[in-house]
Amino acid sequence: MPTKRESVLDSAIEILGSRGLRALTHRAVDEDSGMPSGSTSNYFRTREALLSGVAERLEQRDYADWEALSRIPAPTTIEQLVDGLTLLVTHSVTIDRTRTLARYAMFLEAQTMPALQTSVQRGHERLTEWIATMLRTVAPGTTVAKLLVDYLDGVVLHQLTSPVPGFDPRTGLERIVRALLS
Repeated sequence: MPTKRESVLDSAIEILGSRGLRALTHRAVDEDSGMPSGSTSNYFRTREALLSGVAERLEQRDYADWEALSRIPAPTTIEQLVDGLTLLVTHSVTIDRTRTLARYAMFLEAQTMPALQTSVQRGHERLTEWIATMLRTVAPGTTVAKLLVDYLDGVVLHQLTSPVPGFDPRTGLERIVRALLS
């Protein structure tokens, strides 16, 4: 069960991902989380502190997801790798859409806030390490993982901003994976 602080941050993520950066206010988070007025401000005095907290919470939640997914055996074939990446992309743009949108909003905001930039970079590095771990049996090293993560970011971003009905990332993923591994 999340703590009150985590509930506040989860509400902030929900607002950020569903209504955008401008809608993210201390008052809006209080209302969304069902907390008394001023609660968010007690945890996060400034907007920058709130955004830093959101970045930290996104990272915690992502890491928990990656830990759970890491219990699944690493793919040993290209087909298994493509299956796993297809599930990851599909999850990011459907079930986890709001959190993914919040993450992208944080990417943009990080350009003006060094503390957020550090968190975004750390999250990107962790994702790259996780993908490199997934790839170790089919493509050892981090070069392919970095290129693949960059491709995944692009595919997810485009599907979120210009949704294609019946979206299926499998064909593109298979092409890029085979090209990177050849």
